[in-house]
Amino acid sequence: MTAKTALITGGTSGIGKATAELLHSRGYRVMVTGLRDTGDSGLPEDVITVRADAGSMTDIDRAVEQAREHLGSLDLLHLTAGVSRPGPVESTDEAAFDALFDINVKGNFFTLQKALPLLNEGASVVFTVGAGEGLGAAMTAAKGALLPLMRSLALELAPRRIRVNAVSPGLIDTPAYSKLGISPDTIASWGEGVPLSRVGTPADVAGAVAFLASDGAGYITGDNLLVSGGMGVHSRAA
Repeated sequence: MTAKTALITGGTSGIGKATAELLHSRGYRVMVTGLRDTGDSGLPEDVITVRADAGSMTDIDRAVEQAREHLGSLDLLHLTAGVSRPGPVESTDEAAFDALFDINVKGNFFTLQKALPLLNEGASVVFTVGAGEGLGAAMTAAKGALLPLMRSLALELAPRRIRVNAVSPGLIDTPAYSKLGISPDTIASWGEGVPLSRVGTPADVAGAVAFLASDGAGYITGDNLLVSGGMGVHSRAA
């Protein structure tokens, strides 16, 4: 039986790395992109790592060409590369605004466009949308743009039986928080406000991505799966 293949952007840390590890353990041939040095990811040796900036068209082209050479075709494209630039409107400069849209929106769009010829019939595309609310207007706009993009692509690619979905993580303990200077104790304390009484892990989101990529989700497209420990339900009920 031929192994399934996956390309994961932003796959050298956090949610992308956890997804790569899970899929690899299930027999996928996996390639990841990221800004880390390729030998510094801690992933299994046979996971292909390519250093690439998700906001660079040159890097996107090179990464997709590497996927063509090493994997041939794709059963899953997981678009999880992203950047955070939180801040209120009055302190958001043009550079921060451009970075948010260049990587979170433009980068994801053109990675999918370039990878489209590699996607097998019946393949799965999964966006990681993440949270933007409470982190500033520009951050919210950049994250929010991915959901209508995902739904439009689901309709556009349906004739090829390519399913396009999203996962929206809630409070997930990833390296992004430490980069913002938030302590582990503070992150853990946030779990007290989550209905399941804990902060999520990247592995929680990886499981959702793996489900959306599986045959068990074969009739699911254009949907957004919340991985929030109940916070999504809590916010709708409030």
